[in-house]
Amino acid sequence: MTHPGPGAAARRWTPTTATRAVSGIAPGSTIALTGSGGGILEADTVLKALEECFLATGSPRGLTIVHALGIGDRVRRGTNHLAHKGMVTRVIGGHWTWSPAMIELVRNDEIEAYAWPGGAISQLLREIGARRPGLVTATGLDTFVDPRHGGGKFTPSATEDLVEVLTLDGREYLRYKPFPVDVAIVRGDSVDPSGNVTCSGEAAQLDALAVAQAAKACGGRVIVQVKNLLDRPIDPRLVHIPAVLVDDIVHAPDQWQTYAGEFDPELSGDAANSGLGATNHDPIRMLIARRAAAEVRDGDVLNVGFGVSALVVDALAEQDRLDDVTLAIEQGLIDGIPVSGDLFGAARGPKVVHSSTTQFDLFSGGMLDVSCLGMAEVDFTGAVNVSKIGGGIVGPGGFIDISQNSPRAVFCGTFTARGLDVEIVGGELVIRREGSVPKFVDRVDQVTYSGALAVREGREAVYVTERAVFVLTGDGLELVEIAPGIDIDRDILPHMGFRPIIKNPRLMDAGLFAPVAVHI
Repeated sequence: MTHPGPGAAARRWTPTTATRAVSGIAPGSTIALTGSGGGILEADTVLKALEECFLATGSPRGLTIVHALGIGDRVRRGTNHLAHKGMVTRVIGGHWTWSPAMIELVRNDEIEAYAWPGGAISQLLREIGARRPGLVTATGLDTFVDPRHGGGKFTPSATEDLVEVLTLDGREYLRYKPFPVDVAIVRGDSVDPSGNVTCSGEAAQLDALAVAQAAKACGGRVIVQVKNLLDRPIDPRLVHIPAVLVDDIVHAPDQWQTYAGEFDPELSGDAANSGLGATNHDPIRMLIARRAAAEVRDGDVLNVGFGVSALVVDALAEQDRLDDVTLAIEQGLIDGIPVSGDLFGAARGPKVVHSSTTQFDLFSGGMLDVSCLGMAEVDFTGAVNVSKIGGGIVGPGGFIDISQNSPRAVFCGTFTARGLDVEIVGGELVIRREGSVPKFVDRVDQVTYSGALAVREGREAVYVTERAVFVLTGDGLELVEIAPGIDIDRDILPHMGFRPIIKNPRLMDAGLFAPVAVHI
């Protein structure tokens, strides 16, 4: 949907084709992208044209790609278009899951791969756009992004130190170093005759403005893909990328708002959310979500992550508590109903839509009260790994920005993975087959959340599984709850890489094991 303002006007620019727009990208360029999973704000027409140019001519080569959030469909779209040996030599990315082709280049050490917090990337682009000397922030301290623990490097060929530690007024910070941005590739839904661009019909604004600012401040080019060419000015309050930043407009009339459809007014905030509708959730995942929801207090500002942690929204709805909390997700949306699955990053009927860069600033400034996030590995210190799984790159996305800036963090997941078969029978948990991959390990493969730093800063952490609940203490992880039917010596300790503190664990609340309603 578009929101043109009053008065027709003559067009001051001429649209170009995607092929022509990318033809001027020089070898060795640094390209910053905006976009998020599910096709949100993804300039796929331009990215496809860039791929076709490389495959046809062998140029441009040696590109550096920078993106804060995951972009792609796990098959061909998004950054998958750029995943060709020789085409790209360096990637600084927040989240990598949506691009298995790029992950394959990482696995073969065919690119210099860096994974950074998504918020830090967006904020750094904004700092580059203001010609400031990089981003100085506490976000990432004591994680794998800290240069004392790897500096976010994922491949042997990634040798340059792009992050450093600073001490200011006796406190440690990380400085994410600035770099020249030669090209910005961004997207909006409409452009007006003056060349102003709006994202008002999109599912999010993301960091499109910061990406464009960075390129323009470095003397680079800004390529904007849009669906609609308006003959009237955009309401000035709805201009998200001003014409002064725009170099090329690529008209893509077949552009869809997300992979799911051409336009959904609920996703753009033009219609109220229609509710969660029909659900048929796995009872074990819902059990975990219900217990995590018990950590959410009335009045909280809550962030939820991907996977089982996203079901906390369903658990709150089941308890008629959604109106008692404020939901905030990193894509720049406040309230509404976050969409799970492949469209994670959108929300139905959001009440606030602003840039993801602004949202990350608000997170850093203490807006969040609690976050419910996933976990792939946990160790005795309370450290959590979600960024490197099975030795492969995943990236943190917004996980570090969110968890490190939440006074209370709730990590959600099954106790073991791969093959776990567990059932609720008569209000008790019955394990039919244990998972072959333990999640509670002697030492996490990579620190995405530092329990030690959380303890020093006075932040709380709870770790929720289907059979046990742990809390972070100054002495390590303590087992505080077990599910009915679970034996500690049989079902918990043999599947942990460490022995937790055990004092007097209580039974998990019986209500958590109730049948799951089909309609919430």
